[in-house]
Amino acid sequence: MTTPMKRQQARGQIRGFVLIWTFITLIMGLATFLAIFFAANQSTSSETTTTQFGAGGGDPIVVISSNTPLPTLPPTETAIPSATSTVEIQPSQVAQVAQVNTEVPTNTPAPTNTPPPLPDEDDVFQAGIQVQVPQDLNAELLGGYYRNVTDLGVNWVKQQVRWELIEPEQGQYNWGELDLIFSQSRYWQINVMLSIVTAPEWAREQGVNTSQHGPPRTNDLYVNFVRTILERYPGQVFAIEVWNEQNLDREWTSIRGLSASNYVSLLRDTYNMVQEVSSGTIVISGALSPTGLDNGIGAINDFRYMQQMIDAGLLDVADCVGAHHNGYNIGPTVAYDNVPNDPTARFRGPFDNPHHSWSFRSTLEGYIQRIRAAGSDKKLCVTEFGWAVTEDLTGTPAGFEFADDNTLAEQAQFFVEAMSFMEGSNNIWLAFVWNLNYGPQANWDPSNDNTPYSLIGPGFEFRPAFGAIRDWYAAYEERIGRN
Repeated sequence: MTTPMKRQQARGQIRGFVLIWTFITLIMGLATFLAIFFAANQSTSSETTTTQFGAGGGDPIVVISSNTPLPTLPPTETAIPSATSTVEIQPSQVAQVAQVNTEVPTNTPAPTNTPPPLPDEDDVFQAGIQVQVPQDLNAELLGGYYRNVTDLGVNWVKQQVRWELIEPEQGQYNWGELDLIFSQSRYWQINVMLSIVTAPEWAREQGVNTSQHGPPRTNDLYVNFVRTILERYPGQVFAIEVWNEQNLDREWTSIRGLSASNYVSLLRDTYNMVQEVSSGTIVISGALSPTGLDNGIGAINDFRYMQQMIDAGLLDVADCVGAHHNGYNIGPTVAYDNVPNDPTARFRGPFDNPHHSWSFRSTLEGYIQRIRAAGSDKKLCVTEFGWAVTEDLTGTPAGFEFADDNTLAEQAQFFVEAMSFMEGSNNIWLAFVWNLNYGPQANWDPSNDNTPYSLIGPGFEFRPAFGAIRDWYAAYEERIGRN
């Protein structure tokens, strides 16, 4: 029989148990809440803000990244091919290509005013490639092409800047193209060389023929334009080429005619300004056109013009001497006066009419001989070199019949030989392949004389030269311990 005292004790035990259980439940609930709260915060914090820097220094860009890999396209999507893949695509789909991850932030922090340092090892041989910007300024498309540059293994691109398009009216600028170039170059960590050409009509000499390209009426107009670029993109312009093929009338139409001394005057004023504004930027003299024509009106022989520039003080106002040579139908190491006959060659210039302008080797060696004779150790920057091929095209540009004599395999071989020659000569600082993507940008139009040089062939297939350059450059960088 239960006594009242026992019943009272039992009720007290029950009340104590309930209170203790309630307290434990509250503690467990609070612990669960805190665990969920901190887990959510930890998940959120896995997306962090990181800072990346461009190659050779450059300015930082802010990129939001997470612990998950960057997205890539499934194989069925259209894309600019990677260095180890081929994607079939129709020319009509050009505007849709390169749907790759190009996570370029829209609100990057303002660059600092620190000029870029000279690239590593100063004037050790380095290679780059010319890239054509899409006409519609498609960021994804240009990002795909810049990815190709990194696949190629080089870390320089050459971009031509047409002053007449950037500043069509004095003081009114169209910055879209350059803004796109530098946002992509910073993201992909690529050094940019700008070749700045073609004065706008408002800046030209009074009475000059403006149907052809030419210099401004006064040097300060060009100098101020270049200064504006350097100040808008501080720390991002690694090199500047001052003009292009100024020994040709079509590039330097002036009421004062073709003049090496006038050109060097423009170069000097530009060089002095760059030393003040961005002293780390490499100043390259405008590359000459190798030509046998020497009438002083339409053209001046490049060897004679080079000597005239040297006599006018070229070597004191340039960090590097510009050079071009887009090869014909002989190899890069063949001297102009020792060309073995090829009876199958349709284009007979190098075989029947010996001249240095046919020969990659003879042209570069001729420039170096004149520079060394002047007591200078300045090196060349070859801002264009390449070999044209029509094997995979449906026609040949007028005047480029020599391209019919070259095969795709020979194009690849010529590039390897040229790079080995330039690196081994110890006379070349920078060399830019001509070109990556003019083929797709022109829908592989065979009448466009840039198309036969393009490393991206019809159907967005890499030509064999792409892999040959990539493999040579990777082996070179490993050999010198730079990768």
